[in-house]
Amino acid sequence: MTSPKIPARIAESLGTEIDMATQAWIWLRESIPHLLGAVAVLVIGVILAKLLSKAADKALNRSGRIEPTVARFLSNIIKYALWAVVGITVLTQFGVQTTSIIAALGGLALAVGLALQGTLSNVAAGVMILIQRPFRVGEAITAGTVTGTVQSIGLFTTELLQFDGVYVMVPNNELWNKPIINTSRMPTRRFELLVGIGYGDSIEQARQEMLALAAADERVLADPAPVVFVSALADSAVTMGMRVWSKTEDYLAVSWALTEAAKNRFDKAGISIPFPQREVHHITEQSSAAGEAKDVAAVPAPDQQSGGEE
Repeated sequence: MTSPKIPARIAESLGTEIDMATQAWIWLRESIPHLLGAVAVLVIGVILAKLLSKAADKALNRSGRIEPTVARFLSNIIKYALWAVVGITVLTQFGVQTTSIIAALGGLALAVGLALQGTLSNVAAGVMILIQRPFRVGEAITAGTVTGTVQSIGLFTTELLQFDGVYVMVPNNELWNKPIINTSRMPTRRFELLVGIGYGDSIEQARQEMLALAAADERVLADPAPVVFVSALADSAVTMGMRVWSKTEDYLAVSWALTEAAKNRFDKAGISIPFPQREVHHITEQSSAAGEAKDVAAVPAPDQQSGGEE
């Protein structure tokens, strides 16, 4: 018996399916090494990125020169950069042309940077603040119109608590672009007290009273020694100045105490603290008329001038 013939259309269909299966098997067999290599690169790269970022974070924190926030930020940059390298390497394992992908990512990064330039400027300012450390948490600062105690420093904003208890959040770019006055950084501060005395009072007595005032307060430092001087000769008073040094934490208390004590001590010593005075010369109409009458009386009458001839 002869075997039945398979129709040509069916045979062609079976041949096509066999060829596709063969091609799939060949592709799979050739891709397995690349697939295994890509998986190995991915696993090793992720583990390596994690280990290197942790090592960088520990090294930066151990140095003591960099704030923990900056150390965490830099370690995250290292981790994400390594992840990007791993991703590109994995794609290269499959024969993907990564040049166009890198160019596209560069264009995307440029677009995002232009759109978020204000936010990125705050990040850059935050990094500079954390590296340069013009202020730390707990210090009192003045920058522009803002004055308060630093509560926290972030990459985008800095939180302050004003002396009146008002909470303020300031963008880092606003702080970095203005002069920053840190009143808590140095261990000592100088306080200057200005008091006016009358022109009839003794300057030397006032000087001795102010020096005794500084010596009576234990918070006033002996070195540098207190200094008393004549600051100005004002319109209605002689302005006496005294400069004393104290610890930074005692500055406000010392300024309040010396200002109050100066008034009490001058009162006991009989030294006046005059009010602003001004001399005013007032000329009334009556006195002006009297002056004119005197001028008229001083001129002799015509008949009195010629009376002797009659």
